[in-house]
Amino acid sequence: MSADSRTVDLVISDVDGTLVTGDKRLTPATVAAVRRLGAAGIGFTVASSRPPIGLSALVEPLGLRLPMGAFNGASVVAPDLSVIDAELLPEEAARAAARRIRAAGLDLWVFAQGAWWLRDPDAPYTDLERRTLQAEPRVSGDLDALLGAASKLVGVGRDHARLADEEPELAAALGQAAHVHRSQPYYLDVTPPGRDKGGFVAWMAAHLGIPESRIATFGDAGNDRAMFARSGLSVAMGNAEAPVKAAAGAVTASNEADGFAQAVAELILA
Repeated sequence: MSADSRTVDLVISDVDGTLVTGDKRLTPATVAAVRRLGAAGIGFTVASSRPPIGLSALVEPLGLRLPMGAFNGASVVAPDLSVIDAELLPEEAARAAARRIRAAGLDLWVFAQGAWWLRDPDAPYTDLERRTLQAEPRVSGDLDALLGAASKLVGVGRDHARLADEEPELAAALGQAAHVHRSQPYYLDVTPPGRDKGGFVAWMAAHLGIPESRIATFGDAGNDRAMFARSGLSVAMGNAEAPVKAAAGAVTASNEADGFAQAVAELILA
C-alpha cells in the first residue's frame, strides 16, 4: 500500500512501541521525519494510552501544535496539556474492573485527578513508567476512593501470558461499559467506553474538516487497530504482534530500527 503527500493531510501516531524506542527515546530520524511532514503541509499528532503528562515531553522536540489523544483517546488535550474534551470511566465499571484486576493477581494503577496512583511504588514496571511519564506516582492505601474519578485503570504484571488471557475475560465482563486492551504486554488498560483511538481519528477529522480517508495512522499494539480501521493509510510497526500487522495496510521496520521514519519516507513522502 502506498500514499503520497497529496492523499495524506494528517498523520496520527501511537507513542510507545511506535514513535519512541524501547528506552523511550525519540531518535533523530523520527524527529526529522515529523519535521518533513510539517514542511510538506501534513499535520502530525499522537494518540497514546499515556496520560496527558506523559505526552508533554514530546511537544517541544516534535513541534506539536495540534490536539493530542491521551488515555487511548478518552481525553483530548492541547499541547499545553489543557483539556479540550475528556471522558471518565463509569464508576461501576471502574469498581468491577479493579476487583477483577486484583483477583487476577495484578497490580492496580489508577489514573485520576491528573495523577498516577498506586499502592506500592516499588512494584514491577514502576521505574519504567516513571521514565515514560517523567513523573512520580502518588501512593495511596485506598485506591477505591479514586474510582469515581478515574480516567484509566491499568492491570500490571510480569506474567505476560496471564495479561493476555485476562484481556478477553475482562472485556467480556465489562461489556460496553469500558474498553479493555493491552497497550503493552505488561499493561492491561481499562478506559472509558466509546472513546478509543478510532474515535480520536474521527475527532481529529471533524476538528480539521478533513475526511478520515486522508489520515494515516501508525501503531504496534491491539489498541491501535481501532485507529487503523478509521484511517486511509494504516502502518503497523515491525515489532507489532501478528494480529496488529494483519489489521494494517502496510508494515514497516521496528521502532528500534526507525520504522516510523522509514514509512514516512516510503509511503507518504515518496
